[in-house]
Amino acid sequence: CCQRRLTFESLPARQEYKQREELFTNPVGLCFCACRARDYSAPVNFISAGLKKGAAEEAELEDSDDEERPVKQDDFPKDFGPRKLKTGGNFKPSQKGFAGGTKSFMDFGSWERHTKGIGQKLLQKMGYVPGRGLGKNAQGIINPIEAKQRKGKGAVGAYGSERTTQSMQDFPVVDSEEEAEEEFQKELSQWRKDPSGSKKKPKYSYKTVEELKAKGRISKKLTAPQKELSQVKVIDMTGREQKVYYSYSQISHKHNVPDDGLPLQSQQLPQSGKETKAPGFALPELEHNLQLLIDLTEQEIIQNDRQLQYERDMVVNLFHELEKMTEVLDHEERVISNLSKVLEMVEECERRMQPDCSNPLTLDECARIFETLQDKYYEEYRMSDRVDLAVAIVYPLMKEYFKEWDPLKDCTYGTEIISKWKSLLENDQLLSHGGQDLSADAFHRLIWEVWMPFVRNIVTQWQPRNCDPMVDFLDSWVHIIPVWILDNILDQLIFPKLQKEVENWNPLTDTVPIHSWIHPWLPLMQARLEPLYSPIRSKLSSALQKWHPSDSSAKLILQPWKDVFTPGSWEAFMVKNIVPKLGMCLGELVINPHQQHMDAFYWVIDWEGMISVSSLVGLLEKHFFPKWLQVLCSWLSNSPNYEEITKWYLGWKSMFSDQVLAHPSVKDKFNEALDIMNRAVSSNVGAYMQPGARENIAYLTHTERRKDFQYEAMQERREAENMAQRGIGVAASSVPMNFKDLIETKAEEHNIVFMPVIGKRHEGKQLYTFGRIVIYIDRGVVFVQGEKTWVPTSLQSLIDMAK
Repeated sequence: CCQRRLTFESLPARQEYKQREELFTNPVGLCFCACRARDYSAPVNFISAGLKKGAAEEAELEDSDDEERPVKQDDFPKDFGPRKLKTGGNFKPSQKGFAGGTKSFMDFGSWERHTKGIGQKLLQKMGYVPGRGLGKNAQGIINPIEAKQRKGKGAVGAYGSERTTQSMQDFPVVDSEEEAEEEFQKELSQWRKDPSGSKKKPKYSYKTVEELKAKGRISKKLTAPQKELSQVKVIDMTGREQKVYYSYSQISHKHNVPDDGLPLQSQQLPQSGKETKAPGFALPELEHNLQLLIDLTEQEIIQNDRQLQYERDMVVNLFHELEKMTEVLDHEERVISNLSKVLEMVEECERRMQPDCSNPLTLDECARIFETLQDKYYEEYRMSDRVDLAVAIVYPLMKEYFKEWDPLKDCTYGTEIISKWKSLLENDQLLSHGGQDLSADAFHRLIWEVWMPFVRNIVTQWQPRNCDPMVDFLDSWVHIIPVWILDNILDQLIFPKLQKEVENWNPLTDTVPIHSWIHPWLPLMQARLEPLYSPIRSKLSSALQKWHPSDSSAKLILQPWKDVFTPGSWEAFMVKNIVPKLGMCLGELVINPHQQHMDAFYWVIDWEGMISVSSLVGLLEKHFFPKWLQVLCSWLSNSPNYEEITKWYLGWKSMFSDQVLAHPSVKDKFNEALDIMNRAVSSNVGAYMQPGARENIAYLTHTERRKDFQYEAMQERREAENMAQRGIGVAASSVPMNFKDLIETKAEEHNIVFMPVIGKRHEGKQLYTFGRIVIYIDRGVVFVQGEKTWVPTSLQSLIDMAK
């Protein structure tokens, strides 16, 4: 093989094949055969030429010479050259094995029979399956790599592809002849000079002004260095000689010799001992100066472009500012014109308000002027100080308008003109009936300073017992004047007069009932009258101490107060002052079937609507039914006429209302009377008895019991209908979702007002009014306001207290 290599080197025609062979051996040119290197210090030895070769051997030698002839890329076999292997990505998990062989895994790891077998166990623990390759997708090979014997003694790849059948099946390749040819020519061109022998022309790059403008920035090489880095000593050892710089900016200005014209071989380290030839033309100082001039020109172009862009932007900005200032100027001119017109109108009003003016200004004309200001000059009217303007112009006219006004005689006088001025002067930004801010609202100040003095004057002369004119007056103005002024009138003017009059009232001597001049104030004052109720009840109690039920005037005085007082206070008043008198009257009642006086009974029954049913039934149980049953027993023991007893029983029963008769205690007493009559009829079996008496009593008993049953059935039917109607209403609205909804539903069923108290809270909980009781709800529990603290109560107790 060494002999063949020397032969190749001596043939210039085979230089190309030599270079191609060296790609597959190594660039140094070492031989891959097993021969030893020559020892030239050894003596000369002769080698026998041997016998003459035969024809077959000479033919084989010629074949070997043909093989040594230089070849081209097209002469190589197709399976020779670089190819692309298909690796990991083409393998699938379903691949059970390789085609290279399937029997070798039977003996895989058979040598572990002489050991503990830990290797096989570890492989199986990590997911290895015998008969399959290693890896996530089982892409590893199963059989070891097979060796293939080379035909001759040539280098690697000299006789074509040396891949085995197993390698081709396990790692298939993709032919890429075009890529292989391109790579071959590229590698081949690197080892030889340019065949034309001409030098490369230098390449020039051009920059247009538009490119410099697009660049839009000054070159970093011309920027001023920072102070702390300006005096740094730098030693440059990158070139042939050592250079010293005293700032980083000098390094940035260092000239780099262009190397575009140098051939490729001169840029590489020489492989031989010859030195590289220096370039023929090199003027680094001139090139540096030229480059500096170019950079300065570029910088100047960029700066001029920036300055031009800045001036253009400034022109656009000034144009927009000019337009904006023109609009502002036009707006200011319009505002000045409008203000001039407004000022003329105000001056005209002031001129006409002078005492010596022949055409004085009236309130209606002033209202029209303000309407004009509001319609045509709205912005100026809203921005102006309307309070001062109204004080100067409107207030004197308003005082003159109400100078002869008597509110009690003409309660509607001035309502229209005040309503008109309300729309003109009231501040929309404040609540129309809001807070007491006189400095911000001209209308509130007008009412307080002009209208209110007339009201104060008339209230001081007003008699509380003549309440109708004052009530009508306030009803006419309640929707016009602010709420806080109405509250001031009621709290500071009306209520003290009423309180003083209640203190002077005497129910025994005054002929005018107190409710006639207190109750008309209920729609306006409502809860404000609560402090008056306690002294009224006290005076009525004192007047009832010597009262007798035969005097019906007490009922006429007390009846209007039943719906005014709370249910609890009314019931307590009745039990304390009326019920004892009625009980005493019933105790004096004499029951005589032959000559009955019913006046005392009528006096008591007449109070049925005033006192509660339970109180009336208690009076009957204590003072009436014992005497009545006793008289019945004594009458039945003296051979009575049962028809008269029946009429007497039915007559007394007809004296009571259905509500009293439906009470269980009253019903039990009448049933007890029927049982007494039945026992009396049954006990006189052998004695003489009125014919048909037993049948009449039995029929009476049956009839009364049937009436009671029918009445109970009718009551149950009514209750069922009411429940059904309430159920339909509840189903139509919604099912109570929380405790508050349940309370609201119960309040609707019992006709009790349930509403929140606006702006009132206790420990962060909203306060509600349930009838006349103040409550709040916390975690499904109702708390009622007591004397000193809040007391939890049940829903039924709350309903009873509200009733």
